[in-house]
Amino acid sequence: MPASTRVVVDVMPKPEILDPQGQAIANALPSLGFSSIASVRQGKRFEVEIAGEATEEALEEVRRAAATLLANPVIEDFEIRVEVAQ
Repeated sequence: MPASTRVVVDVMPKPEILDPQGQAIANALPSLGFSSIASVRQGKRFEVEIAGEATEEALEEVRRAAATLLANPVIEDFEIRVEVAQ
């Protein structure tokens, strides 16, 4: 059993929510020579270390933490995934 497991929480604005930071990045890219990128959405990534294995109970706790603190469920969606050690 691993001593700890890394769970990644990716938080992104919901599709219907304007993303001015992503739009500013997308607008700047062509002047830097990146002409094939059509759009950018900016989000957040959280790396959460949990004790032991990624059991369903542990992942549910991370989901609750994401919905309560890491993301604003009114304007953001989130996904969690277990990151495999390399």
